Amino acid sequence: MPMHATHHTIHKHDHHLGWNHDFAPVLTIAPGESVEFEVFEASGGQLTPGSTVADVGTMDFGRVNPVTGPVRIDGAKPGDVLEVTLLGFRPSGWGWTANIPGFGLLADEFPEAALHVWKYDPQTLAPAFFGKHAKVPLKPFTGTIGVAPAEAGLHSIVPPRRVGGNMDIRDVATGTKLYLPVEVDGALFSVGDTHAAQGDGEVCGTAIESPMHVSLRFDLHRNMPLKNPRFTTPGPVTRHLDGAGYDVCTGIGPDLMAAARDAVRQTIDLLTARHGMSPVEAYMLCSVCGDLRISEIVDIPNWVVSFYIPRVIFD
Repeated sequence: MPMHATHHTIHKHDHHLGWNHDFAPVLTIAPGESVEFEVFEASGGQLTPGSTVADVGTMDFGRVNPVTGPVRIDGAKPGDVLEVTLLGFRPSGWGWTANIPGFGLLADEFPEAALHVWKYDPQTLAPAFFGKHAKVPLKPFTGTIGVAPAEAGLHSIVPPRRVGGNMDIRDVATGTKLYLPVEVDGALFSVGDTHAAQGDGEVCGTAIESPMHVSLRFDLHRNMPLKNPRFTTPGPVTRHLDGAGYDVCTGIGPDLMAAARDAVRQTIDLLTARHGMSPVEAYMLCSVCGDLRISEIVDIPNWVVSFYIPRVIFD
């Protein structure tokens, strides 16, 4: 895919693990400038196109989710807002999805490792084959994107924060404008964990984890109160999935997390019965293209969580 021309380029060797406002910037830019970032996939290069399921069990989790940066934005001060416009992606053409023991919405029910390595066309982004079972439409986005926190010390990159981080929001994609609250001088922006596709919820804990180049433009705002990240999309967000409708399973009860688990569990049962895949295959497929939604949260004492699986993946 063609990339926008940018003022600067940063390669993946300029990366860090965790958030720390004492990390030295690898680049300083002025507001209005753009940067092309080369980023790792979530394993930090530990998984490759030739990996097998055995490699999932030997991953060093101290090396996961590296981010490229940090970039200092000249003039950024605490209380400002950093606007990040996603100009475009240059995907690699491969990725992986794994069930990692101990991780994911149904981790207690899927204790064994599993891995699917994807190949896709980086130019056309045609739907990628999930074995013989399905073809998944692609929508590249950044999983981890944020600025340094004010709190001193080194902080895990895995949980998202009010300054962004590992938010895994599928719609932080081309054309989106993301707004991040600045907590330290220079903002100290970093990005990584690019994905080729993901469902809302990323229920098994991984998406189509895929290394890419991403081009971003940075602007600075003052006097714009912002407690947590927000973003604006350039248009509809699920056109790549909507074409054939959805099968939807629900979870209902007084606990949102339990209801979410029920909805996903029922979807796995539906997929295994209808399409002949194994339960862990269905679980991973749900993670890369199915959407968890809160359908009702006011009718005390029970709430409704729905899981949408797009039928287009089976066309």
